[in-house]
Amino acid sequence: MNLSTGGRQLRSRVALAALVGAVILVPGPSYAAPNDPKPADGGPLEQIRSQLDGLYREAEVATEAYDAANEKATGQSKRLASLQSDLARTQGRAQALHDLAGAAARAQYRGDYFSSAGFQLILGDHPENALPDAAQAARTRDTLHNIYENQKTARAELDRQTEAATKNLRDLKKTLADKADAKEKIQNKIADAERIEAGLKSEQANGLAQLEKQKENEATSKWPGPGANAGPANKGGTGNGPSGNGPSGGAPAVSGRAGQAVSFAMAQIGKPYGWGDVGPSSYDCSGLTSVAWAHAGHPIPRTSQAQWQGLRHVSLSSAQPGDLIIYFNDATHVGMYIGGGQIVHAPRPGRTITTAPAASMPILGVVRPGG
Repeated sequence: MNLSTGGRQLRSRVALAALVGAVILVPGPSYAAPNDPKPADGGPLEQIRSQLDGLYREAEVATEAYDAANEKATGQSKRLASLQSDLARTQGRAQALHDLAGAAARAQYRGDYFSSAGFQLILGDHPENALPDAAQAARTRDTLHNIYENQKTARAELDRQTEAATKNLRDLKKTLADKADAKEKIQNKIADAERIEAGLKSEQANGLAQLEKQKENEATSKWPGPGANAGPANKGGTGNGPSGNGPSGGAPAVSGRAGQAVSFAMAQIGKPYGWGDVGPSSYDCSGLTSVAWAHAGHPIPRTSQAQWQGLRHVSLSSAQPGDLIIYFNDATHVGMYIGGGQIVHAPRPGRTITTAPAASMPILGVVRPGG
């Protein structure tokens, strides 16, 4: 075996560490919507409302994808940093073995013995514990055999870590591309909806507001869960329903972690919706619920889909304040139940955090973070 050649091979194998370190995480680019849709003049309000709801729903679906990609990228970045650290340690060990092999080869050439204590000092995790007794040194050929075996182990570990880092880097790039794609979709859908709203006549805008209020009143009467028409159960909280004066009183106060989560969420009322945001000045729907429960000392998954998948499911009839109501078949919206058939949630872009009838959207189910 040519020790000099082996050293060059080892150094070449760890060159990936520098490449991994060069990755820069940048946010996705900003895009304009490709089309400029406008509502048909004098069209039915239901049609306009349906069109707007559809665009904002698509934006929310894309927001969920963005949040999931963002969470994934964060985890992958941490893993990448850990792999970089592992690669650096293994590279140092491989270099130490190379230097040790050179010293042993020189000793062999001179016909000398090579100290096993020196071997322990270089390779040991705690070199200060190495036996100082150089009289116990093995012959150089035995030491060389140990060195070569350790080189083989280090080289295999270096290969494994390099392969893992390469795969993680590839996955991270894919996740960042997914994140940028989701961001583009969000911006496009919001831009389309904003163009439609900007083009509405005043009577159309007023008619849409009245229609929305009517739909919310109908949803209040349709709530199949407990505490219908009883008002929210936040202790000392202030409602902020569609009319600006939310329901109040009539339901028992909430205590424990659920009460803390409800109180935190209610305290955010009036703050704007912001896709991908987790506060403190703006939130998206799952950002609000995840931060509220983290504030209560019980961290939960970040996205509404992960909340639906990872938290305990309970029946709608047993919903309690602090529970999370998951909406739509794809679990892309979430609100926190506050009692009285009401939720507090971050509705959509252009709106602020508010209370709303729990039955105002298609309910997928209820999950309970508190156990």
